[in-house]
Amino acid sequence: MTHVLSAVAWPYANGPRHIGHVAGFGVPSDVFSRYMRMTGHDVLMVSGTDEHGTPILVAADQAGVPAKELADRYNAVIVQDLVDLGLSYDLFTRTTTGNHYRVAQELFHQNWLNGYMIEQTMQSAISPSTGRTLPDRYIEGTCPICKFPEARGDQCDNCGNQLDPIDLIDPRSKINGETPEFVETQHFFLDLPALAGALGEWLDGREATGLWRPNVIKFSQNILKDIKPRAMTRDIDWGIPVPIDGWQEQPTKRLYVWFDAVIGYLSASIEWARRSDDPEAWRQWWNDPAAESFYFMGKDNITFHSQIWPAELLGYAGLGDRGGEPGEYGVLNLPTEVVSSEFLTMESKQLSSSRGHVILVQDMLSRYQPDALRYFICAAGPETSDSDFTWAEFVQRTNSELVAGWGNLVNRTATMIAKNVGAIPACGDLEPVDEAVLTAVRDGFASVGELIEGTGSGRDRRGDADRRRGQQVPHRHRALQDEGRLAAGSARDRAARRRPVRGRLQHAALAVPPALRQRRVAGAGR
Repeated sequence: MTHVLSAVAWPYANGPRHIGHVAGFGVPSDVFSRYMRMTGHDVLMVSGTDEHGTPILVAADQAGVPAKELADRYNAVIVQDLVDLGLSYDLFTRTTTGNHYRVAQELFHQNWLNGYMIEQTMQSAISPSTGRTLPDRYIEGTCPICKFPEARGDQCDNCGNQLDPIDLIDPRSKINGETPEFVETQHFFLDLPALAGALGEWLDGREATGLWRPNVIKFSQNILKDIKPRAMTRDIDWGIPVPIDGWQEQPTKRLYVWFDAVIGYLSASIEWARRSDDPEAWRQWWNDPAAESFYFMGKDNITFHSQIWPAELLGYAGLGDRGGEPGEYGVLNLPTEVVSSEFLTMESKQLSSSRGHVILVQDMLSRYQPDALRYFICAAGPETSDSDFTWAEFVQRTNSELVAGWGNLVNRTATMIAKNVGAIPACGDLEPVDEAVLTAVRDGFASVGELIEGTGSGRDRRGDADRRRGQQVPHRHRALQDEGRLAAGSARDRAARRRPVRGRLQHAALAVPPALRQRRVAGAGR
């Protein structure tokens, strides 16, 4: 048995979740965690809502409520989304707990004691209309390197390079479109160059395992080539106070939301242990070198999980160029794997709450069983490349694969037992055909399991089993017909119907309601 940490990206508490969110962090981590539990590993699956930063203040202002009230509201909404989707967290908490404050301040303070938090002057972006600091991700402009017109203030999603807001060509606020002003301000920076050697050695070791997805490991290694100190505090009054004398008393200096958010994996583990009546139990996942940890997120968060978070851990343990000593938590395990999904798109456009181009989880679950959405994400989700959601493929996969495939298998088996025997018969001597079936099942479980343990969905090997099963069991279970026009004649949808059947065992039958075909919901984005 191995202690396995399933560290699931923290959803930002500024609105309900859409299907792109859960395709990146939710369903993949849940499939992985459930399988690892089935195989006897001791799994700790943790996450929570990320509730600090300027975007919460902006959304609270728009709603006319305090930031804490808005965070409370959306924490409840997001928890309901994830519960209704059937995700199996051991603990889902929040970054506004006293426990999280203490853990985040401990990591910052020890990094500072070890010399990895350095004071520097930087150019900070200010909103001319409000005087409030604009976070990096709330500033867009043209990338100075690849000329991508929608680069963010912290990185360009097109070329992957790290940026500062002042680097952008024609920067603009995502909140109201105005041009930000830049003023000098003093902040603490994580000295990434002093940790680059240790980071590079760790990444090279991860590459040698051959387990990381190629896009993740290559991206992570490439951003080391231009590494520089990164600001870990912000001019804002909503967040965790900076735990340094002379700073802690300042009402408008707080830890950077991304510095404290990734610490949530550790703070949630510590909170879980305290609730379990064994306050030190978390150490089995964090201090034991034999334990393994898998971090699940979308590809836009790779930098924070393969560079910033490992750097915080290395600095805390004193394992960079400056040396140092571990704090009270000891030497903490670095990620075994950073499991990044690509984007789920809709109509070939990235799903975005801020742009109103979304399908909300609750909109889906109000009409369809969660298994239908979970199945689609497993069978056609953005595991190694972007994938496009279409209603036509969603209906086709559910009706043809879940209902007519798996559903028919279960239905026919149960019907034959009821008709011919009346109850599940006692097990007798196995005939050769029985042994062959059981062997195929065991082999399938093992082969799919190998892929899941490598943080894939196992869908390709499962597809082989689907096809063998489909040859043996006629499809007689009737699926519902499509209610509306789904552009079924398009080349893309015809191609989808020709793909090999791939999937995971769930069941449902459905058709697309007209109200959801072009659903647009406005909301704030991160």
